Amino acid sequence: MAAALMDRRSFLGLGTGAALSSFAALQGCGQGAENSGSRIDDTRPNIVLIMADDMGFSDIGCYGGEIDTPNIDKLAADGIRFTRFYNNAICVPTRASLLTGLYSQQVGVWANSPQKMEHCVTLAEVLRGAGYRTLMSGKWHALELPTDRGFDRYYGLADGGCNYFNPGLRRKGEPEPGRKRHPQPWPEDKRFFRDARRWAIEDKEYIPYSPEDPNFYTTDAFTDYALERLDEYAGEDKPFFLYLAYTSPHYPLHAWPEDIEKYRGSYLCGWDELREQRYERMRGMGIVDENWPLSPRDDIVPAWNDVPQGERDAWDLRMSVYAAMIDRMDQNIGKVLKKLEASGEMDNTLILFLSDNGGCGESVNPTPDIPPGPVGSYRTVEPPWANASNTPFRKFKQWNREGGISTPFIARGAGVTAEPGSFSAETGHIIDIMRSFVELTGAEYPESHHDEAVLPMEGTSLLPALKGKTVTRSNPIFWQVNSKRSRAVRMGPWKLYADNPEASWELYNLDSDRTELNNLSQADPGMANRLSGEFRNWLERCKKVSPSEV
Repeated sequence: MAAALMDRRSFLGLGTGAALSSFAALQGCGQGAENSGSRIDDTRPNIVLIMADDMGFSDIGCYGGEIDTPNIDKLAADGIRFTRFYNNAICVPTRASLLTGLYSQQVGVWANSPQKMEHCVTLAEVLRGAGYRTLMSGKWHALELPTDRGFDRYYGLADGGCNYFNPGLRRKGEPEPGRKRHPQPWPEDKRFFRDARRWAIEDKEYIPYSPEDPNFYTTDAFTDYALERLDEYAGEDKPFFLYLAYTSPHYPLHAWPEDIEKYRGSYLCGWDELREQRYERMRGMGIVDENWPLSPRDDIVPAWNDVPQGERDAWDLRMSVYAAMIDRMDQNIGKVLKKLEASGEMDNTLILFLSDNGGCGESVNPTPDIPPGPVGSYRTVEPPWANASNTPFRKFKQWNREGGISTPFIARGAGVTAEPGSFSAETGHIIDIMRSFVELTGAEYPESHHDEAVLPMEGTSLLPALKGKTVTRSNPIFWQVNSKRSRAVRMGPWKLYADNPEASWELYNLDSDRTELNNLSQADPGMANRLSGEFRNWLERCKKVSPSEV
């Protein structure tokens, strides 16, 4: 144990200001509860909603990936996997829709900057109104804090991505934490930096948040807090809703040495071979239809054979760290599952797992001389590996191609009566989660909240799909990544897509062409015109409610 601790400290040193205490010293904040045993009277299901950040469609084992994810895979084996489930292609809009059951544009979130969500209620507000204990740990990425929007307890990153080992100021004996931008040269007694990230413990913000623990790592810390809250409220005669939003595997690439070492050398085959391997596994599993060809390597990605031999080890390290981050997340999910088993609540808990967008192709490397992994580095996985993460689809996060908006979606436990290990080809979207929770729990969705009218839910209940049945969806699904980026509509098997408002619409039949290789806009102009009209009507409807388009 001591040797392992020394290794980690040495690792953190690769590559002061008063540090704030960790959440463990602040457990007295918020509402308490006596621990008197298991629930007796209230048998409504608990809900655990787990979200990964910037994870691609094919990264986890049960969706064709080679990364070791036994706990997530066990959820899939005991539950149901969706093969056509969608997010909003980017962090803030996805979270806004997930929380509200509305399109992000309807609640005032048009781009990827944190905003106050308007004309809505959150999942936590609806479930707390129905008597649920509401808990959150992890990434929030909205202007208000979770405790302002229905969560009883919260610990985590109220902002976007951050340094996993130290989101704040340099600790004694360690290098400056790697950050997206360089430190702002303030006087030493007021050290601050432009890339300061908002953290919160309960209803208090900390900017910056500098954990004292030299073994701090966000994925572990988020889980520890969640487990402590589950213990704290175990004796309540009420169900709980836990929203556990990991930052993994969002950049920067940070992971523990032992997790990285597990994958070193595994990716020297290169991204081209990795895509082929994943694609074949996905076809064998039934996740990918045999009629859907693997999309070509992205235009901005070189062939692996053209990568000089001297650079391949560095590329292998990038993907090894990325894999290690997902591996560590899976280890922590295993702790949550073990806690549910031990408490006797596993079978009466609906557990959902998904990602907020596709793999990220951004190139952000402000520490080129420090390899990915330790506290002092700040590196990204880069487009070549992100292209592999999104196998078999085109493009990345921020694009409304299938590679940007497709997510693994796993449901296990209460409400899931489909055959264990089965797949659902029903089309789903994150706006469907609110309606599904309302139907599952018997909660009331209000017409107003705090004297403000609330928009009606947009989504469709997924409960039929959880039972292995068909979902009846009466309206198309829409996407827009701010006013200058890509946009899309899906209705039945049809998808209309454009790279930006000036680009021509492209039309695809996703039943036969999910990898978007055969543009049918000229062959079926009637369908293209119909869907483009649907998009215009939807956009105008959103603008009438929240006109502040960015």
